[in-house]
Amino acid sequence: MRRSVHAFLTLALFGAALTACSINRFEQREPWRDQAEQVCLAKKLVTPTEFVTPAAAIDGPGPCGMQQPFRVTRLGNGSVVLKQRMTLGCPALAEAEAWLADTIQPAADLYFGVPVAEINAGSYSCRGRNNQAGAKLSEHGFGNAVDIMSFKLADGHVITVKGGWRGTEAEQGFLREVFLGACQRFTTVLAPGSNVFHYDHIHVDLARHDPRGLRRICQPLIKFTPQLGADGARPVSRPAPPPRLPAPPQAPVDIEEDDPYGASPMSKAPGSTRVARAGQAPSAYASAQPRPVAVRPAPRVTAEPDEVGEEGGEPLQLGAPPASVGGPIY
Repeated sequence: MRRSVHAFLTLALFGAALTACSINRFEQREPWRDQAEQVCLAKKLVTPTEFVTPAAAIDGPGPCGMQQPFRVTRLGNGSVVLKQRMTLGCPALAEAEAWLADTIQPAADLYFGVPVAEINAGSYSCRGRNNQAGAKLSEHGFGNAVDIMSFKLADGHVITVKGGWRGTEAEQGFLREVFLGACQRFTTVLAPGSNVFHYDHIHVDLARHDPRGLRRICQPLIKFTPQLGADGARPVSRPAPPPRLPAPPQAPVDIEEDDPYGASPMSKAPGSTRVARAGQAPSAYASAQPRPVAVRPAPRVTAEPDEVGEEGGEPLQLGAPPASVGGPIY
């Protein structure tokens, strides 16, 4: 028994040491991060409640942290329980609330007829990307990212990202609506099929991939016709989707958040669906109010197999986690 306890403590300490080694304690926090927080707080895009409470500033180790973290136990004005408490900065929290209101809840109503009641998600963690020693610091280290593993509906049905991405028609449609809605709000969105590290969750963040903050990454590319309009309502009619065109050559870019294989930036890539309009800046920290949505029968959705961009190779098979992944990375 003593040997087992000793072995466990040794492994835990070893893991903590690896995490510490992956953080450059002399690195400085980029100025835009504090500026984005200040703008969000000044605009009062996050309202403290009994479920969203301000906490003391987090400063370090290294550049990790944020000026005004928020501890979050519920979203949607208390209507959606978080399976584990989240710690987020103002910008990411404001976008997460808007994403829930204008995409996640309308999609749940459209495909299942009931709202989301609980979300299993990860947030702040001072570590390298994908928990890799020596990697660039993850956006999770700044409270600027969210990983979603599953949704629980009001009727008790649980939709996991791992199983639902290739699950029933309703589960596939719901998760793809959620994914595409995230691409409208966040600068990085990675779902199953983007790379080996995202086989079981959807990662979203507000990383700044270029000096002006206009570049977006939204992977994988998918063939899917959204049933929700931009405002969360089902469109009365839709024009035929444009034909897919070859992706233009991409200049080499720095490896982005949780993206070890260099997913292609998608700010204006032809063929991508509802990712970003030409010339449109990201919806930085815009808030959205919940909209009433009438209950509708779940539509029949035909989702074609996902396609990964030219640089991504074949779509990731989701039958089992990759050998290099030891569990959820968030």
